[in-house]
Amino acid sequence: MSDRGRRLGLTVVLVACAVLSTGHAQLVPGTMDVHWNSGSEDCVNNPQPAIQVHRYNPQTFILRQNPCATYEAPFLYLLVGKNRALLIDTGAVADAKAMPLAEKVISLLPGGEPRLPLMVVHTHGHLDHRSGDEQFRSLPNVEVVAADLESVKSRLGIADWPDGIGQIDLGDRVIDVIPTPGHHRAHVAYYDRQTGLFFSGDFLLPGRLLIEDREAALASARRVAAFIAERPISHVLGAHVELSESGDVFWGSTWHPRERPLQLARKDLLALPEIVNGFNGFYSRRGIYVLMNQNRILLLLGVGALLLLGTVVWLIRALWRRLRRGVSHGV
Repeated sequence: MSDRGRRLGLTVVLVACAVLSTGHAQLVPGTMDVHWNSGSEDCVNNPQPAIQVHRYNPQTFILRQNPCATYEAPFLYLLVGKNRALLIDTGAVADAKAMPLAEKVISLLPGGEPRLPLMVVHTHGHLDHRSGDEQFRSLPNVEVVAADLESVKSRLGIADWPDGIGQIDLGDRVIDVIPTPGHHRAHVAYYDRQTGLFFSGDFLLPGRLLIEDREAALASARRVAAFIAERPISHVLGAHVELSESGDVFWGSTWHPRERPLQLARKDLLALPEIVNGFNGFYSRRGIYVLMNQNRILLLLGVGALLLLGTVVWLIRALWRRLRRGVSHGV
């Protein structure tokens, strides 16, 4: 063998050893060079396209429902494998005329007959992530996995909830399913081994982190940090963007001017356990995150409203008694 041949062979061996030592092949790249539609202050006189599609790479699509169609403006993800495709979430709008989601998703699948089978899953069961399910249920070669905990555990292969990891094999593309309860009892995140994309749903996003169960959310944050410890992460992609570049929160708005980027980074996932651990269980703000327990806030507002109503009733009764005494004394 020539010196050149020996050097080439040594190089191949070293590269193979490096891949084996990390357990990960090179990630398939993609681009996040996209400007998301901002919606409008006046959606009636400034109609917007219902869905925006960004092609991250030829097998990965990011769909965003316009803020004018729904103030939730959720992001949905379509991943195409060799044997089937996966749609993560179906958004906040059920009406196919107002939001032709199924039509758009089917048009993005590779052409030819038979069409590539599609599996529809969810990050969790809140309505802004599953309202479009009915558009897919009657379609051929489409499976819609229900968002309840038992369906998630059985269909996504997570017998040991919440400590197990499920897998979805799309054909030369494996998606890991990581339990992340805390925002919702059946919340899961998805990790694409092919691209290194981590789809975090409402578990982590730029804006409000709505935490129903602090202890479960903390355990989930630690579970995810351990999961990604030796895995490459290209981007963390959540289900919403609720923050402007200056840090203002879009509270139920159809207009998202100067919206900050969707994507977060590996360091943001690794920092999450400390952030959740510091949550007071009610309301706090840490950088680009607004941590809230909506149930407790609503309860407090309800108690406050009752106290206010009680005070008003007491004042009215006190004034009425005073007026009656004045009348009885001839005042």
